[in-house]
Amino acid sequence: QVNLVESGGGSVQAGGSLRLSCAASGYISSAYALAWFRQSPGKEREGIAAIRDGSPFYADSVKGRFTIALDLTKNTLYLQMNRLNAEDTAVYYCAAGMPEKVLSAREYSSWGQGTQVTVSS
Repeated sequence: QVNLVESGGGSVQAGGSLRLSCAASGYISSAYALAWFRQSPGKEREGIAAIRDGSPFYADSVKGRFTIALDLTKNTLYLQMNRLNAEDTAVYYCAAGMPEKVLSAREYSSWGQGTQVTVSS
């Protein structure tokens, strides 16, 4: 049983930074991938960053700007978001599971409730 709770969302000006946290409870096996997804109104959920067995993966849309990190001592997944722009406005979700593709939402089994990020220009 894995429970995920996101926090850290809010409003920020374009060019600014924000750090999201995802607190996990319950055991997450070494085979699990942990990931961040986002969804804007009218768009499909997009995988933007993931980490599996210590290896990070990023979507092209955020590569170089976002950094995913996992602190096992705190059971917390982080997403550091820099140089934010209006296209980053979305609800951000963290997820855990054993996917075939780490940036594909369909095989993730556990999800957080989401946190809103709004970037104003």
